[in-house]
Order: sequence, then C-alpha cells, then structure tokens
Amino acid sequence: MLRIALATLRARGGAFAATFAALLLGAAVISACGVLLESGLRSTLPPERYAKAPLIVAGRQSVDLDVKSADGSDYRSSQSLPERPRLDATLAGDLATVDGVASVVPDRRATVRLLDGDRAVTGANGAVPQAHTWESRVLGGFRLTEGHRPKGARQVVLDADLADRAGLRTGDSVRLMTASTPLTFEVAGLVSLDDGRSPRQSVLFASGAAMERLAPRSGASVDAFGVFTTPGTRTSEVASRIERLPAGRHAAVYTGEGRGEAEFTDIAAGAANLVELATAIGGNVLLVAVFVLCATTSLAVRHRRREMALLRAIGTTPGQLHRMITAESAATGLIAGVLGCPLGVGVVFWLSGQFAGRGLVPPDFRPVVGPLPFLAAVAATVLTAVTAAFVAGRRAARVRPTEALREASDEPAGIGRGRLVTGGLLLATAVAVLSLGLGSRTDFLTLVGLANSLVLLLVIAAAVLGPLISRAATALLTPLLVRTGVTGRLAAANSRAGAARTAAAVTPLVLAVSFASTVVFTQTTQLSRAADEMRSGTVADHVLTAPAGLPPGLAARAAELPGVAAATGVVRSEAIGVGSLLGEEEAVSLTAQGLRPSALTATVDLGTREGDLSALAPDTVALSTTAASWLGLDVGDRARLYLGDGTPFSGEVIAVYGRGLGFADLTFDHDLLLSHTTTGVDQSVLIRSASDAADTAARLTALARDYPGTTVGGALAVDAQVEEQRALAWVNYVVVGLIIAYTALTVVNTQAMNTVTRRREFALLRLTGGSRSQVRGMVRRESLTVAAVGGGLGTLLSVPPLALVALALTGGPWPTVPVTGWLAIVGSTALLAVAGAMVPTRLMLRVRPVDAIGTKE
Repeated sequence: MLRIALATLRARGGAFAATFAALLLGAAVISACGVLLESGLRSTLPPERYAKAPLIVAGRQSVDLDVKSADGSDYRSSQSLPERPRLDATLAGDLATVDGVASVVPDRRATVRLLDGDRAVTGANGAVPQAHTWESRVLGGFRLTEGHRPKGARQVVLDADLADRAGLRTGDSVRLMTASTPLTFEVAGLVSLDDGRSPRQSVLFASGAAMERLAPRSGASVDAFGVFTTPGTRTSEVASRIERLPAGRHAAVYTGEGRGEAEFTDIAAGAANLVELATAIGGNVLLVAVFVLCATTSLAVRHRRREMALLRAIGTTPGQLHRMITAESAATGLIAGVLGCPLGVGVVFWLSGQFAGRGLVPPDFRPVVGPLPFLAAVAATVLTAVTAAFVAGRRAARVRPTEALREASDEPAGIGRGRLVTGGLLLATAVAVLSLGLGSRTDFLTLVGLANSLVLLLVIAAAVLGPLISRAATALLTPLLVRTGVTGRLAAANSRAGAARTAAAVTPLVLAVSFASTVVFTQTTQLSRAADEMRSGTVADHVLTAPAGLPPGLAARAAELPGVAAATGVVRSEAIGVGSLLGEEEAVSLTAQGLRPSALTATVDLGTREGDLSALAPDTVALSTTAASWLGLDVGDRARLYLGDGTPFSGEVIAVYGRGLGFADLTFDHDLLLSHTTTGVDQSVLIRSASDAADTAARLTALARDYPGTTVGGALAVDAQVEEQRALAWVNYVVVGLIIAYTALTVVNTQAMNTVTRRREFALLRLTGGSRSQVRGMVRRESLTVAAVGGGLGTLLSVPPLALVALALTGGPWPTVPVTGWLAIVGSTALLAVAGAMVPTRLMLRVRPVDAIGTKE
C-alpha cells in the first residue's frame, strides 16, 4: 500500500496540492507558536548588575493559589506578579547569620526621569533609567571609567551610555525627577560594564543620602540582596540554607543565569505573555487545521471515486484502501511539515516584532530557536493529516464492490442517517447552550465562555448538515438565478444536483465568516463599550498626564489651587484572586485602580449598582460587575486577593459598579495601591473645578510647568485608557487573520478542485451549442451562489454568540458591528470563492472541447 500511495502522489500531484498547501501553512504557524512557547519557557538574560554576586535574594515574582478543579480536586496555580515585590531591610541580618555567607549587600532601586529641558531622556531599549545605591555597584560588572564615586546628597554617577544619550559629562548638572519636582545633581563620574557593552537597562548610582532624596519612602525595604559566600563554600548549599529561613519565605534565591531573572523582571512578564499567546494562537490554528483538512481531504477522496471504485472492484479490501489513503496523507504531511518549519521561523520574527511594538514582550526580546518546536510541528502536521485521512477515508473504504462503480458515477441523493442524527444533536446542544446563556445574563464570564462554545457548535453542525443546507439555500436563490437567463437556470440546476460539491465549497466560507465575525466584533463591542464608559463616567473637567507618570504629591498641590473642588491621583495596577467559571476555579488577574476616597465620586462616576463608594477605605474594596461575577462576591462579603507585588489583601466589598470595562475591575484606596506598585507614580490626576471657578485651566498649566512633561487636558484620553485592551484585541486579530488565511487557502483550493473535475461537463456544454461566455456566466453565478450562502450562513451563525457577548458587555443583545468591517470579512471571502472557480474555468475553456471531452479523469 505504501508503494501504491507514493505512486499515486507522483501521478496525481495536482490533486494533492490543496492538502499540501493547507498542511504547509499549518506547519509554519504551529512551528512558530512552538518557538514562541519555548522562548517563553526558556527566555533568560545573563545578569549585569548582579553578575558578581553568587546569590541574589529577591521577592518572588509569582504567587501560588489553592484552587479546585471541576471534579473537586485541589491543586496549586501559579500567577505572575505585575509589580516588583520588595523585601524588608531587616532580612539582611538573618541572611548574614547563614553558614557560608561572607557578606550581604542590599540593593535599593528608584525609577527616575532624567530631564533634558522639558524632555525626558529614555535609557537603553526605551526604558526609564533606574537609580541604585553606590554600595550595590559591587554586585555587578560596572567599573568607574571617569570621575569619582558620588559624595553627599547632591552627586550621582551615570552609566556612560545614558550620559551620552543626555549629552552629559563629568561635572555637569543633571535634573532627576521621581516622586517630587525635579532635583538637581552633579555628575560625579561615569561607569561602564567590564566588557565595554552598553547595559541593557540604563542605570545611575547615588549615595545613600542622595537615594533618600530620590526615593524617601523606600528606606524600610529593598529590592534585592546580593549574597557573597565564603571561599570554598558551594553556592547550592548556601542557597538551600537561605530557602529554609522562616523570614525568607516570601523571597526567592537566584543563582547562575537565574540572577538575570531577578534583575530584569520584564523578562518574566514577557515570558508569561508569550506562553499565553503562543498557546492561544497555536490551539486555535490547530483546531481550524483539523477542521479544514478533514473537509479538504474528504473532497479530494470524493473526486477520486472512480479510482476507488476500480480498486474495490479488482479485490482491494477496505483495510488496504484505508491504509493507502492514510499513507498518502502521512507522506504529504511529512513533506509539508519539514518544508513549513523554515517558514515558521519567519513568522516568529514577524510576530516578535509585533508583540514588542505593543508592549507584550520587551523591546530587545530575541526568540529561542531549538529543535523541539520543529519536531513537534512535523509530528502535529503528520498527525493532523492522518486524522483527516482517517475521517475522510472511512466511507470510501466501506463501499461494497457491487455498489462501487454505480456510486462512482452518481452523487449521493442525500446525507446518511448518522450525519443527520449528529447534526441534529449538535443543533440541539447549541440551542441548549444559547438558552443557558440567556438565563445567565448577569454572569459575564459564563456568557463569554458559552459564546465561544456556541460558535464552534454551530459551525460543526453546519459542516455536518452541509448538503441539506446547500439544497435549502439553493432553493431560496433559484428564483433569482432563473431570472438571469439560461446561464442562471444552468447554475441553479447544477447547484441542486451537486449539493455535496456546493456544501464542500460553502463549509470553509462559513468557518471563515463566522469565526472572524465573532472574534472581530467581540473586540469592537468591547472597545466601544470601554470608550463609552470612559466618556460617560469621567466627571472631572481637567486631567493632568505625563508619559512616565506623575508624582503622587501633584494631586495634593492641585487640590490646594483656588477654584479646584476635588482632585485625585489615579494609580493603576493589577490584583490576583481565585475566580470560578462553570464550576472550574482558576487564578485570575484583574485590573485595579486606586483613587482618593474623598475625591472619588466628585471626579468619576463608576455607575454604582450596589453599596456605597464613599465608604472606600484602606481595608475595603469596590468591584465591577465582571469582577464580582468572576470572584463570586457581593456587597458585604470579604474579598481575599493578592496585590500587584504579592502582598495579601483582605477587605470588605463596599460596592459593585457597572463601568469596570472603561475604568478597572477593582477600585482600592489610592495610597494603599500606590504603596504596592513598582514605580510609585500616578497614571493621571483628575480634577473637578468648582461651579463658579474661573481660570482653573491657567492655574493648572502654571502648576504643570513645575513637573516637566506634564500636560493639561479637558478629559481622559480614551485611547490611552484602553491601550492595553487594544493590544489584546490585536492579538485576537492575528488569530482571525491566520484563520482567514487558512480558510482562504481552503476556499480557493476547494473551488479549484470542484471546477477542475468538471472538464468534461464544460466540454459537453460547448459541443451542444454553449459558448465560452455562457459557461463562464454559469460558473460565475454558481460561485456567487456559494459566496452568498457561505457569507449569509456564516453571518447568521455569528449572531447568537455575539448576542451573548453583547449581553455580557452591555446588558443588551446588540453588538457593535462596523459595516465596513463586516463588508471586509464577507467581501474578501466572496472574492476568493469567485476567483477560485473562475481562474481554472478560464484556463480549461482554452482547450478545444473535442480534446477535453476525451480527457481522462
């Protein structure tokens, strides 16, 4: 059978082109996702500031939560922290007592803005520079190349690359800004890495007194401890002893290359994003690949009915026939998998650049390319091909020899009982899911989960019942086709007679339109709702913003200005809790905002549904309806969460509000949330003017001059507020793009394969008096029928899931559907369907009908 399969591949290479192209694209995407996944799991950077310390003790950058699975079993789920955890400075004494420890050096850090006039000078990779104590310089590979160490409270040392960016030299004055107005320091010296490289993260060093000026609130905590061991002591043994310290239970010990993870926390955050993105994209593409390949392979097998009939008639057993089809697909999958992997490398680097540009990974992210993802991609491609062949070959292999030749010339009159029952069960399940969703209107996450399941059920049901749907749709369109003349009557008759052929062409169109519409219009509905909530919920009439954030003291100064009724800084972060979706618990990360309780209701209207937002305090929290649904909490309940730096929080729920999509899932007291952020700055300052105030904007503009880079606006910038949502929406658009590309290839292949098999039919029409233009007109109308049925049915199938999404987001069943977006989705797929049929038709009509009528199948 293997020899026959290989011979078939050589003799009928064109017939396998469609399957090969689909497998090639699938292998490229799967291998790319595998590389991204491996990069997320293995991405590390060698340490720079921590290069000379054998051990680094820093806060754990993740938190473990106890959750329950759907079957009631307990397990621990780890969630990455968005903020950098800090350690108590007194831990240094405990570390120093550990056997084998020679010395302990604390590392205290502050994020600073280096100002050149009103311009902030960014460091390497566009990051904000970091200030560290001069004593911590011994932890890394920095050497003093010019000047001297900082002395007193008014001197700093810059790394040479940062000084060059700012145009500074030793002895110059430099303005630095953290949590107050700019402070002026003298550049005492310059440092560089021992090997002469520019540091990945621009740094400056300051004395302890200068650090107090830059970060006055950080004295009781440190970012990390560098631990030097006594000569002859094994680092691993010291690390084990430190891990057993009771005082260090919230700390992690890093050695070797792991020290880079402690130094560059953005690597861990980017790695977590990569794992999530690669899994989501790869899973969706693999699902679509199996679905599409089953349809493509089934069509290819159906077009070989005469060949199958002959093999059955001369004694080939069903098992041999099945093995031949499987061997053909396995060989095709192996070749496509091997050739698709190099294409995947190109996809990886393109996706990496896109992710970096949207802040999902660090700007200097470099993929880790190893052999494992490519081996997995080839294996997945072969397995997918074999699975599709198994499904497609079952019916062909079971045909009885006495019926084989008759069936080879006749298309089945209907669909089998098994497909009819399966399709009915799928539709019944879809109705049940929709009913469950309509009955769970207040449960946001349940609605979204049900919507995702519903579109999949409907698409599979449409594929299973394809011939019935095609006949019904053709019957509806027949009156329109008949009115277009003889070519329309021929197109209607062919569509009715070739219902299976029409269904094969319609299925990928339905898949593309329904999936794309559901994903794209879910995002447009979410973004539109977020923008509406932001606009309607902003009561403040002035907003102060700056690219790198604002010092917390700015809001207090603004509140003291004449004509200002209320002012509050807005700090943003995330919090982690245990959510529940359809009985399954999981660790969830929720967006969080902090506002001053005294100015909250005067500056924003969060749309309170229950409770009282004025009761907000450091030991309370307010939840959006989404967060309340996910966490299963109501007013008066106690919320148990972890703040962004891993600090446990337990507080009473004092309110549930409706505008969480535009603002945040959780609302905390401003000072509480601020103290658990890495940068310690406000994202913006909201200001409400008194009703009789005049010249408030002018006073705010004068105040903003004391904080270079600060701008005064009349309202919150909606684009800036929903920037993260736009980045996540872009990821979903990538998924949609890949699905459309995959299904577009299938649409073209299916139409081409269907058209090529009609060579004799076209020749017969021409020999009986039909002209080339009439044949082209007939095919054009048939393909437009396919496009209309596929686009209409795909749109119809996307309506129920989109209605559930709209209920979850807006409380009503109407999603936000831009007409141009819908036309782009339906129009592009329709164009491909028409082109896939018309191009081979034109090519075949160039052959004389006398020659074409005798061409073998």
